[in-house]
Amino acid sequence: MSTKSRQTIYCGPIMGAKLRAEGARKRAAAAVRQADRAEAEAWSLQMEAYGGPAQPSPTIGQCLNGGLGWLEVECSRCKTRASLPLADIRRPRDTPIWKLEAALKCRSCRTRRYSPPVRMIKLTEQQELSPYVWVHPSEER
Repeated sequence: MSTKSRQTIYCGPIMGAKLRAEGARKRAAAAVRQADRAEAEAWSLQMEAYGGPAQPSPTIGQCLNGGLGWLEVECSRCKTRASLPLADIRRPRDTPIWKLEAALKCRSCRTRRYSPPVRMIKLTEQQELSPYVWVHPSEER
């Protein structure tokens, strides 16, 4: 048997195995994305419908991997709502979402001494809240 025919005999199964492994990795990554999205959606529905409990929650990385990259929050004092991009939050990706709640404060009604806390409402794929439009008190809305 020549060396050329040996290469085709031995390379055939190796290339097939590499292709199967690559396909398996892609399917596994898709399954992980699907699982991360399902976990994030379940937590989001729980928060929106019942108001909690916030623990256990998915991590920032799981939410981003699942495609839910925005966290909607509401000030407990003035009821102002905001959508925060999870990709821009400066925390490790393995930080659970519930740990962010203590660090988030309302900017619109804070004073020098007190910044009211916010409550988390839900996770979304895109920014759902429109920017705040300022209206002068003397003008009609």
